[in-house]
Amino acid sequence: MAKELGNRKLIRPDAEQRREAAARGARRKQSPPEQTHAEEFYYLKQMGAKTPMVVILDDGEELRGWIEWYDKNVIKLNRHKDPNLLIQKSKIRYMFKEEELKRRARRED
Repeated sequence: MAKELGNRKLIRPDAEQRREAAARGARRKQSPPEQTHAEEFYYLKQMGAKTPMVVILDDGEELRGWIEWYDKNVIKLNRHKDPNLLIQKSKIRYMFKEEELKRRARRED
């Protein structure tokens, strides 16, 4: 039985075979992209439609308006009667469409 174990081949390729495979272009699966552009798509859609939005800040303050433009760190919120605001994205807890409030109010009635 000991002789039988000695004749077995390793399943794993040796270092030379791995180097050859790497030279032929056998690569590992690529990791997914870091950016999905979902945030960009969402902002562009809301900006184009001038969707009324509700923005809740970290301190609980609620702001209403529509998004005029955005960049990497801030959004510009236009408001009907109040001055327009530049809001740092890091200070936003969450935001949602104003129509969600109306839907919720209808359900509660």
